[in-house]
Amino acid sequence: MKKNRIEIENAAGEPPETPPVLVDGEVLVTELDRRFLRGMYGHSHFLRADEPSGYGGSDLGPTPYDLLLMSLGACTSMTLRMYANRRHMPLEDLQVRLRHERVHAEDCVDCEEGIERITRRITLIGDLSTEEREKLLDIADRCPVHRTLQADLRIETELAD
Repeated sequence: MKKNRIEIENAAGEPPETPPVLVDGEVLVTELDRRFLRGMYGHSHFLRADEPSGYGGSDLGPTPYDLLLMSLGACTSMTLRMYANRRHMPLEDLQVRLRHERVHAEDCVDCEEGIERITRRITLIGDLSTEEREKLLDIADRCPVHRTLQADLRIETELAD
């Protein structure tokens, strides 16, 4: 069986000793088993994605939707911290809790599909004024991942050689 440029798995489902060569802004996702376990490479990092055992996976990593929410949450948290630090705000800590759900749109009685909704709850810890708290809430919507998800995003798919 021909492997594509790198050895993508071993018998234990671990990443290869030599990580793949990636260009800036590129990630690689490979199979680590013949079910749902995936190896994900980015820059100098390796992560796993999987599905829960109840869905046929091995539960060895977050689900793809978990990863999507974690990306938005991490970006939100980083953006808020950067802004608070630059403005010398007394932000001691923050937490971002996210949830994804498909809900039926009340204004779409005849729709067969619901709408996708992400709920993001931000906890700000510190002696912040009401104005600072409101400004940080506004800044949360300006994180780059949030902007990407809300943009007129197009995903182009093509076969590799």
